[in-house]
Amino acid sequence: MFGRKKEAPSAQDIVDQQAADAAARQAGAGKGTPTPRRKDQEAARRRPLVPEDRKASKAAERAAMQEQRLKMRQALDTGDERFLPLRDKGPQKRFARDYVDARFSLGEYLMFGALIFVIVSLVVPSTSEQMIYVLGGFWVMFLAVFVDVFILSRKLRKKLAAKFGEVERGTVWYGSMRSLQFRKLRLPKPQVRRGQYPS
Repeated sequence: MFGRKKEAPSAQDIVDQQAADAAARQAGAGKGTPTPRRKDQEAARRRPLVPEDRKASKAAERAAMQEQRLKMRQALDTGDERFLPLRDKGPQKRFARDYVDARFSLGEYLMFGALIFVIVSLVVPSTSEQMIYVLGGFWVMFLAVFVDVFILSRKLRKKLAAKFGEVERGTVWYGSMRSLQFRKLRLPKPQVRRGQYPS
């Protein structure tokens, strides 16, 4: 499909690259050496459709994928842009993360409120008057979270437009959804303290 990028090079690509580098070193490629003919280059790059040593090829591919996953996990902890998943990459996404992480959001506690509501609804009979107050309290909390997210999205859009000139599609939604997650469980992990808004 168009626009899809490879997450990690395949084992065969790694082997081919190493072989090409070794050949270049042996040939002493540089000034004063003749340019290799196209026929020779194509022959050097030619490879079988099925690797000769499948077991070694699969092992190399597994190792490459494991290393890529490890780098991605570390990037989610440290915020390293090079190895972040595609959905988290870019300066606007980073700004949105830092802005959301710097503020207090009611949405962080929505799941806890929903859990309390479920527990109380199991204890309190559905026909009692108390259930009306419990349900009303939940809807008040839900409305407060909605208003908070709406205010956040408006402010975030203005800040992004002022800093970057235009807002990338999906960035405001990305920040709004992050505000609904409990701060300590957010990925990538927050890199700023409360009140430490990005400039």
